[in-house]
This record gives sequence, C-alpha cells and structure tokens, in this order.
Amino acid sequence: MKRALISVFDKTGIVDFAKSLDSLGWQIISTGGTSKKLKEEGIQVQDISDLTRFPECFDGRVKTLHPNVEGGILAIRDNENHQKQMSELGVEPIDIVVCNLYPFKQTVLKPGVSHEEIIENIDIGGPTMIRAAAKNYKFVTVITDPEDYPKVIEELQTNGETSASTKEMLAAKVFIHTAHYDALIADYFSERLEIASPKTLTLTYEKKQDLRYGENPHQSATFYTSIKGTKGTLTSAIQLHGKELSYNNIGDTDGALEALKEFDEPTIVAVKHANPCGVGSADTLLEAYKKAYEADPVSIFGGIVAANQEIDGATAAEMAKVFLEVIVAPSYSQEALDILTKKKNIRLLQLEEIGHKDKKAAKAKTVLGGLLIQSLDTELISEKDLKIVSKRKPTAQEMDDLLFAWKVVKHTKSNGIAIAKDKCTTGVGPGQVSRIWALENAIRQGGERIAGSVMASDAFFPFPDCVEAAHKAGITAIIQPGGSVRDQESIEAADRYGIAMIFTGMRHFKH
Repeated sequence: MKRALISVFDKTGIVDFAKSLDSLGWQIISTGGTSKKLKEEGIQVQDISDLTRFPECFDGRVKTLHPNVEGGILAIRDNENHQKQMSELGVEPIDIVVCNLYPFKQTVLKPGVSHEEIIENIDIGGPTMIRAAAKNYKFVTVITDPEDYPKVIEELQTNGETSASTKEMLAAKVFIHTAHYDALIADYFSERLEIASPKTLTLTYEKKQDLRYGENPHQSATFYTSIKGTKGTLTSAIQLHGKELSYNNIGDTDGALEALKEFDEPTIVAVKHANPCGVGSADTLLEAYKKAYEADPVSIFGGIVAANQEIDGATAAEMAKVFLEVIVAPSYSQEALDILTKKKNIRLLQLEEIGHKDKKAAKAKTVLGGLLIQSLDTELISEKDLKIVSKRKPTAQEMDDLLFAWKVVKHTKSNGIAIAKDKCTTGVGPGQVSRIWALENAIRQGGERIAGSVMASDAFFPFPDCVEAAHKAGITAIIQPGGSVRDQESIEAADRYGIAMIFTGMRHFKH
C-alpha cells in the first residue's frame, strides 16, 4: 500500500486532497491538528506516534524526527542495501510528503509580537521532512503549496503515480521555500542583534508581479517586494486605475517618492527618467502642482507625478491637461477620481503613508558578479549646521530657497545641479560627467526664469567656473558641500560677484 504523510499548518484544500488519496487506496499518516481535522472529516488516519512508537512530545516540538519517518522518506528504493536495511529495521517507505511550515513570516510581522512567540514559530521537523523528501525526489513526491494538490491527484488518477518531471519541479519548490524561510529567520536575528554586514548575505523577496518587459521590450523583468519595511514604499501602493506598471514606471515612481519624502509642506515632485524635472511647494497642492508644471512643462509630459497630500478636483483638472504616466498620492477626492479615470492610460496609485521615512532602510545595486549595499541617504543638513563662507549672507528668502534646492539636488543624478526660486525649481541639470555642463544645462532649461534664483550642487566645485556661470545667469546664492582644495577660488568668485555661498559639509552623490 502506498503511504502519504500529511502534516500542514495551512489546511487549505487538505481535506479534499486527503479524501482523493483515500479513494485511491492510499494509507494516510498524520500529526497533531492535521490528524484531528482529517479524522473529523471521516478520513482513516494513522497517527504519527503509532508509526514512530514514540509519543509526540515537548509541546509538539518533536514528533516527526524519527528514523521510521526520515528513513521511510530517504531510503533509495532501487538500492538493494537500503531495501535490506529497511526490512531489518522495520522501516516502511513513505511515498508522498505533504507539509507546509509554521507561519514564521506572519508571526514576525505581527505588531508587538514577543521574541518567545517568534522563536516558537521556527519550524524544525517540517523543513527536515520536506528537504529529505526533496532530496529523494526520484522516489518521493513532496508538496508544500496547496496549489499543487490538483496536479498531483490528476496524475495519480491518470497514471497511478506522479510523473518524474512533476516530482523534480516540486522538489525545486521545496528548496526555494526553505531558503526563503531560513533567510527570514536569519534576517530577524541580524536585525535583533544589529548585525549590519554579515559575513554571508542571503536576501529574500516575494514576487509581486511579472512585468511585460524590462527597460526595453527585448528584456524580461519581474517586480519583487521585500517582506518587511514596505511602509510608505511603492510595493505598498494600491493601484486604483490604469494598466499595469512597467519596469520604468516602477523605477521612476520610486525616485519620485524618495524625493517627495524630503518635504513636509504641500509638494509636487515631477520626475522623468528617475530625475526630478519639476518640484514645487506651496500653501496648497494646486499651487504646488502649478509650480512643478511650470518648472518644466516639456519634460513633465509622459512623466511621473508624486503628491504628499490628497489630490482634489481642482488639482486633478490641471493634471488632466497633460499626459502623465503615473500619479501617486496618499488619497484622491471622488471628484479627482472622476476626472482622472476618464484618461484610460494613466496609472493612479494610492499610498496612504506616502511620507513615511525608514531610517534603517538600505539601498542595493547589482554589479556584474556582485552586489553593493549601502544605508539609505536619509541625512539632510539643517539650517543651524550650515556654514556661510561668503562675505554676503543669504536673505531669509534665499535661505528658504537654498534649503529647498538642496532637497531637490539630493535626488538628482550626479553630477547634479538644482536651481530654484520661490520654492519652485527653475532649472535642473542631472547626470553630467562635468559639473559645469550640468549647470549650463540647467541654466539653458530655465532661460529667463533663472535670474534671481538660487543654486544647489550635490558636490563641491573643483573650479570657480560654476560660480562665474551662475553670476552671468543671475543666480544670487549658492549652496554646496565644500571640501575642494580650490574652495577659496570659488569663495573669492562669489565675493567678487556679491553671491552668498553656503557650505554644508555633506555631499549627496547619486550614481
């Protein structure tokens, strides 16, 4: 008689699966709550303690860790020596193992959960059983996912056994599952003990969706989400309208969210190719949007817009005048939804805790053959930490705009320049190999609006040429990290032109 061992925490579909096995003449062995459930449904079950001839003990911590179980799973069926030992030891083969594990992920995510409860939800016997069955997949069918029950039953009903390809596929799922499970446990202890850079690193993510393609149509792509720390991130957003997000949509929207989190007042961040193209802050979101749009009415077309306040009808009406790929906001008024959902292709995302900042978060970047990980750049200089190095001090208005521009340039690809006036970007110069080129691009973009603006640079000036170009464009104040061996040349140029210059002592490269 064929035998199946069933021991599951998630009992979805298990009764129907067991009934199907029973109807096919299989003997069912089970444990604890699973055994009780199957018996209540009228299914003939042999308790695990009858198989092991040893009681389940230590509050269920030990029940399947026994030679009669592991031997029945691991014995190689076409190995004469194994068959002989099975006969001598009275070990009978187990042909199907159905097991899913204690809910460690669900437990560790529970608010206020104790360390003791977390520890109790680390499964030991389950991973041992399913790994054993997966190792011996040529002879044992192992199921960890209820979605696979119908496929196995269909093959048993049709062919009397599970196909070799299905057994191997199910074995692969086991090792993916246990690797994920153990990575969660390792992550918990690393976080608890503040182990920032372990000697070996195992990361685990869960698939959110397959994407239509990657950066280009000939590239494949998948969107994965982390298990923890998703509050205020794109992975927690709810899509209210529009076709599914693309690879580029996701990357660009993430960039918009990072920049948006710098601002507390009503703010709109417009992004194109992961760079801010227009940022505006004001007393109302409508005025903030108008500023962001007017900052660069060309680049915002087909771009991403992030808002840190509810989008109302008036703001939505303005947004509807231009083609936008994605809008993300904490909420939308019904009037706003009525307006925006008339546009078929726009993606509307709701992210309730859009301003949440996780100072423990990290950023990862793949390189060929490796992975770079660094802490998130959450630091931002405050006014009291600034050092005025020029003879002229900035006015109160200039100081407000300098701090505004500093927030923007932090999220502009290096070499980056942000020019602003009245809490609105008037020019952005991202991603140039030369800092003067970044400035020249920003000035060219802003045109006449540059006069009277202030400027932020993500890193120091190696030469005074940027100060000279700023003066010619009518820029009145500059904020930059300082730290160049030629800082004095830039300071002298600022004094020569009556420009206020501030050093932050902190740079914000973004590569």
